[in-house]
Amino acid sequence: METLMEMAKKGKAPEWLKDVAEYEGVELNLLIKLIAKGEVVVPRNIKNDDGFKPRAIGRLMKTKVNANVGTSIDYVNVDEEVEKAIVAQKYGADAVMDLSTAGDLDYIRRRIMDAVDVPFGTVPIYQSARMAKVVVDMDEDHFFKSVEKHAKDGVDFMTIHAGVNWTTVERLKKSRRLLGVVSRGGAIIIGWMLHNEKENPYYANFDYLLEILKEYDVTISLGDAFRPGCLHDASDRAKFAEFIVLGELVEKCREAGVQAIVEGPGHVPLDEIETSVKAMKFVTKNAPLYLLGPLVTDIAAGYDHIAGAIGAAVAGMAGADFICYVTPSEHLALPTVEDVKEGVIAAKIAAHAVDLIKEGQRERARQIDYMMSLARKKFDWETQFKLAIDPEKARSIWERRKSKSGACSMCGDLCAIKLVQRAFEGKDD
Repeated sequence: METLMEMAKKGKAPEWLKDVAEYEGVELNLLIKLIAKGEVVVPRNIKNDDGFKPRAIGRLMKTKVNANVGTSIDYVNVDEEVEKAIVAQKYGADAVMDLSTAGDLDYIRRRIMDAVDVPFGTVPIYQSARMAKVVVDMDEDHFFKSVEKHAKDGVDFMTIHAGVNWTTVERLKKSRRLLGVVSRGGAIIIGWMLHNEKENPYYANFDYLLEILKEYDVTISLGDAFRPGCLHDASDRAKFAEFIVLGELVEKCREAGVQAIVEGPGHVPLDEIETSVKAMKFVTKNAPLYLLGPLVTDIAAGYDHIAGAIGAAVAGMAGADFICYVTPSEHLALPTVEDVKEGVIAAKIAAHAVDLIKEGQRERARQIDYMMSLARKKFDWETQFKLAIDPEKARSIWERRKSKSGACSMCGDLCAIKLVQRAFEGKDD
């Protein structure tokens, strides 16, 4: 069976891709060409049925948002993680990832996956790490057993830290990083490599990895193990060394007919975001770019969803395609359901801000803002609530202190819009 990328290279497309093109507002033939070049991916495991909602990620497409959920060793509540996934999709997440590290990982993954109908992702190394009593005692087969298990379950995209190899690890050793490695998957692999004195199996056997992914048409998300975890570590040589390796791996993916996303940093100051994004886009030949944030300050504990949204907007202007949300709990605790909602909404605001200036999406995005402005001119509150990114919150705030004037209670009868409208109409107040 051909993968979506292989079909696209022949100028063909499955019937369901027409709906994706319509959702994105692009011509089907253009979408096919972009998939063939690897500039757009549509994560969709072959096991997914008609109820699934594929999403295109990449050049000219709407800027997408991913939401992470999942258990930790300190807190395992499967029902709550399922609720988080449902809430994330409700408020606009275009994809959901299960990052669970504790509990019955197979059961948790399947429960969460069954609860959503948008692209679903995982990080298989987390489950591989639980296959041995001690992480460093994993054998090489463990690395791939989880990948195959997740693919068979219907996972659409997987984060694989294949850019970790002896060359990049040596570069990391020479760096002057304050926080070293903050990628959990990356740290697991580096620890395994150093303990066993062996190359990263995902890198050494990358062709075999692609065979597994190709069988189920799973999109690979090439993980950024060396993403900076603080501003002090941003834009160092270790990060750029991994960029180069990821670029080489993207070429292998394209040759094999496997769709590939590339992941990026991390904590990056505002004036270095554009450099990071454009460098990654260049070395990967415009592969879809998936970013955590980036967070633009280290001191926003409790408000990191805002720091991440600021960075995401700047990164989107430079060409980022896929935003991984950040919640208020980042760096502090496992997020709650409310944290997930806040994180998704902050990321959706950033994504829409990007689409307002993005080639291929600008006109449609600006039409939404125009409709909101028109509703404000008419004091059409119902339309304003409908168009708002969070209609429920917008309505609750308005109703909290409703004005008798018909305007909002901030200005009341001194509403600037009303005053000028009356003046032009020649009416007295």
